[in-house]
Amino acid sequence: MIILASKHLAVYCNLLFCFLAGFVSAETVTVTVGTDAILKCSYDAKYYGRLSACWGKGTIPNSGCANEVLKTDGTSVISRLSERYLLMGNLGQGDVSLTIRHAEEQDSGVYGCRVEIPGWFNDQKHHVTLKVNAVPPNPLRIEAREVKERTVTIRWSHVFNGGRPITAYRVDIKNKQTPWETKKTTELHDPSLTHVTLVDLSPSKTYNLRVFAINSVGMSETSNVLTITAKEAAPEGPPLDMQLVALSSSSIKVTWKPPRTELRNGVLRGYNINYREYDPVAKQFKRWQYLTVAATREQETVTLVNLKPSTMYGVLIQAKTIAGVGPASNAPLCSTLDETTSTTSATPSTSATSTTSTTPSTSATPSPSTISITFYAATVWEQSTASISGVPPDPPVIELKKVDSNSFSLFWNISSEGDSPITGYFLEYKAVNASWDYTKNAVDFGAHETEATIIEMNPSTYNVRMFAKNSQATSAASNVLTITTGEAGHQKDILITSMMPYTASPLNSPSHHLIGIFVAVGLLVVTGAILTTWQLRRLKQKKGTLSIWLGNGEVRYTDCESLHEL
Repeated sequence: MIILASKHLAVYCNLLFCFLAGFVSAETVTVTVGTDAILKCSYDAKYYGRLSACWGKGTIPNSGCANEVLKTDGTSVISRLSERYLLMGNLGQGDVSLTIRHAEEQDSGVYGCRVEIPGWFNDQKHHVTLKVNAVPPNPLRIEAREVKERTVTIRWSHVFNGGRPITAYRVDIKNKQTPWETKKTTELHDPSLTHVTLVDLSPSKTYNLRVFAINSVGMSETSNVLTITAKEAAPEGPPLDMQLVALSSSSIKVTWKPPRTELRNGVLRGYNINYREYDPVAKQFKRWQYLTVAATREQETVTLVNLKPSTMYGVLIQAKTIAGVGPASNAPLCSTLDETTSTTSATPSTSATSTTSTTPSTSATPSPSTISITFYAATVWEQSTASISGVPPDPPVIELKKVDSNSFSLFWNISSEGDSPITGYFLEYKAVNASWDYTKNAVDFGAHETEATIIEMNPSTYNVRMFAKNSQATSAASNVLTITTGEAGHQKDILITSMMPYTASPLNSPSHHLIGIFVAVGLLVVTGAILTTWQLRRLKQKKGTLSIWLGNGEVRYTDCESLHEL
């Protein structure tokens, strides 16, 4: 009987403890950062009527709620820690579920719901464990801000970071006609970026662009894919295979082919044909005459008429797109026929040629010689200087911020805006051995922009400089940066220099650097010779002999003792 009574006593104690502590239930809710978390809790309002309830972060204490975040009197919310804590259920039906808007990682933890039921130890208690997991950032929405012949600037707005700070952006670009496996990828480790400029595009080519955001959890889904077509540019190559054939005493037939496809830079609209008479006695040309023809086929032909007999003519042909005219083709001079000459022709050559013609007469008549004179057409771009009444801005000062595998970031400042506020900046870039050409390689920036990130499609060594503009004039050129980048994954040599234009210092000349190198090498040689002589003298004083000679390019020795000291 005593044993049975003791067992019943244990059961009664457990029941009494549960009665005193109240019934406690528990569950786990898992959500992702940025979504709403709903923590369930309810009671029987039809039986008890409207009751007071509270929510706290932490386990439920003996009374009230620990670290209370919200409290209701059964009719409405009477206190809350933040506007993110809401009761979205029907209070009249006893639904006191807690909604946490836009959950964050720090919201994770144990929450307790306490419903105050009248009577001793009657309160209903409910625990919920909330887990809020971070995720990759939301996809970006990108747009093209400026598309030029060889550059494009894309921009985006900041997006939800998934609960972890964005650490980098990835930019993919490819030819529209190829799959994404052929893309060029650039990672930009600057989370503050909202735009980037890609340079070295091919004129008139169509590209696909996309951007990803990256945080410590992972990479976002792809942004929208931009399809951009670079603007057309003037052709970079001359017409090919130009030939001149004299048809008569007053006409010459000219044939040629279009420039190489990759050098056309757009749709060929036509050709400019420039021709003029050459006076071999005065050894000078007369005035140019001009003719324009449309581009129609892969083998073009035009006949120049109303020419003078037995006269030499020089011809230049330039292809043109909607953006401008390209370089001229080269060909030797060609002479029209005289009254007794049948045909003489000229083809591109680097040496003088002559053509013998036949005539109806019995005696041979020498034909006019075809003189090979090569024409070279080159465009030289210079900074124009015009007389202005206002004061231009001071030249910007540009500094390098970072160099990655095929991109670089820079920033700039300006000391004086001149007579009027700055209206914008433009950045020029070129290959280190090329000439400055604003019409080809320039990127515009707004008046309030002070930094930029540039992606090079063809990593190499570039010169970069900048100009500031106001409503009155354009500043002089800034200092010039020379930047060398390399392909991602390969060892790269980064050369960063800054020089002001039109200045030179004799202390920085290459000759002084060479002198310094020669002096240093000379000192090292002399020092090595002195040390070697000293060691040899010490060894001679020891027992044994030492013989050193050269054999097959190697140093050999014989001695009865070791040469550890040598």
